[in-house]
Amino acid sequence: MTFVAVFLGARVLGLDPAVGRDLDGRFANSPLHGWFEGLRSGRGPCCSDADGRALSDVDWESKGGHYRVYIDGEWWDVPDEAVIKEPNRAGRTMVWPVYYSPQGGPLRIEIRCFMPGSMT
Repeated sequence: MTFVAVFLGARVLGLDPAVGRDLDGRFANSPLHGWFEGLRSGRGPCCSDADGRALSDVDWESKGGHYRVYIDGEWWDVPDEAVIKEPNRAGRTMVWPVYYSPQGGPLRIEIRCFMPGSMT
């Protein structure tokens, strides 16, 4: 079972089993629903479309052969194992961040999955 930190405001509340956030069911009928549910990076399953965050072209870049994403006012390096290797059927750049605060320290983000888009 995968566990992720639950984020609310500026605090991490605890650890809960990773579940999709599609609480109202709006992504359930998407033609890409099954594809999103099966996405995996080298860090494990990405969860679903509802858990990912679409990025604008100005909020991600490739630098020195590695990706970086701009989330919550800061640039974060994307670990190579977090990059999804299969073709991007959605077309848009997406990132699956996990928020955590190690031992009450400053809030951090771990990139679970990253799927580059077209950068048009």
